[in-house]
Amino acid sequence: MVFMSRQGPPTSPPPPFIPQKPTVSYIIDCVHQYTYVWLLTGDQFWFYPTRVEYGEISGYRWNGLFWMFYGIDPRFLDAVACPPVPTLY
Repeated sequence: MVFMSRQGPPTSPPPPFIPQKPTVSYIIDCVHQYTYVWLLTGDQFWFYPTRVEYGEISGYRWNGLFWMFYGIDPRFLDAVACPPVPTLY
């Protein structure tokens, strides 16, 4: 028997800041992490990638109120940043 876990959206909003745009970035390094995305179109937003494949990135985009399922063609990515999120210890 094979068990598969289904990764849903995060249960909390993204960090309250916009990280600095990096000169070099890779979306694969940000899977299952809060990720700020800059697109070549000029759009920018918080994203929570859950799947990265050739020609497709899918996950959840923050719309200001809640996470909604979203897909991106990686050819439209300009840069991504997934900074460490501070936690209380």
